Amino acid sequence: MQTRPEIKRKIIHIDMDAFYASIEQRDNPDYRGKPIAVGGSPQGRGGVVATASYEARKFGIRSAMPSKKAVQLCPDVIFVRPRFDVYKSVSLHIREIFGRYTDLIEPLSLDEAYLDVSADKQNIGSAIEIARQIKKAINDELQLTASAGISVNKFVAKIASDLKKPDGLTFIGPSKIESFMESLPVEKFFGVGKVTAEKMRRMGLYTGADLKKLTESELTKHFGKAGKFYFKIVRGIDDREVQPNRETKSVGAEDTFPYDLTEVEEMQDALDRIARIVYDRLERHELSGRTITLKIKYHNFKIVTRSQSFTTSINDFDSIIIAAKKLLEATDLEEKRVRLLGISLSNFRDISARELPDQLRLEL
Repeated sequence: MQTRPEIKRKIIHIDMDAFYASIEQRDNPDYRGKPIAVGGSPQGRGGVVATASYEARKFGIRSAMPSKKAVQLCPDVIFVRPRFDVYKSVSLHIREIFGRYTDLIEPLSLDEAYLDVSADKQNIGSAIEIARQIKKAINDELQLTASAGISVNKFVAKIASDLKKPDGLTFIGPSKIESFMESLPVEKFFGVGKVTAEKMRRMGLYTGADLKKLTESELTKHFGKAGKFYFKIVRGIDDREVQPNRETKSVGAEDTFPYDLTEVEEMQDALDRIARIVYDRLERHELSGRTITLKIKYHNFKIVTRSQSFTTSINDFDSIIIAAKKLLEATDLEEKRVRLLGISLSNFRDISARELPDQLRLEL
């Protein structure tokens, strides 16, 4: 039987609540208490939602949703143009608050980060108390709320921060981790998207307790390298360190479709939406790259990638979508059913803001 190694870390995951939307509601009293969507366009004329206020989320509006769908769900939704310069400024202020307690800060995006406070600067000693102070400082200084998850490793802390949103604080101590992981729905596990979750349910795997019944070799057989991660994490084992000053390697987005795409026109429409998300993320992080990569997953889960490199860096929408569609055209799609498409940009010319993190490529 594998035993959990001794873990001494104190990890906090801070996640801002509806970050962009909350800033817009803070700065514009007319938006307060109303359903707003940052990004997209009025009357659903194109674009996607970057984030939605909690009032909008009650209608089912979520990030990366086409604005047309958002309007269908809530005809009264207010679309707000993103102000990334403001969001970046607020993010840097939040980072300064984190820095009062530790230098071990790993940003995941403008609105969330891991903190290792095992040895905090102020010798407070309690990760729970540090999280409380950080939340209070963010509220006092920026009039925004954040949710915090506290545990002994990154995975559990991240899950915990999502449990009592908004303005939540959740601590999951060492003695509670395994029972917590056993009760967790499989779709909450890192890396388990809609497709993998459905595959797990077909296998009768609905919770961490179900995953725990399988051996490491069985999990690896069904889920590849991710199976080894599932085997460890369901037992509360996550040895990953908080990594400050991570250098951005790629920026991308991908989408798993509710049904397999068979028509090239459908795929091109999907690429248009995905490319807009990639463009927004490049603009947000002030990055441009020389290599674009198209990812295709077929109905049989086979994955292929196609890349094109340029002599000069690109970061404009037209260049991204034209290149992505050319890469798609160069792929043999005859009698193929496509389950997922993704676009990423890499080989950056210049990392102008090293304090910004990797853009994780997650299912939308």
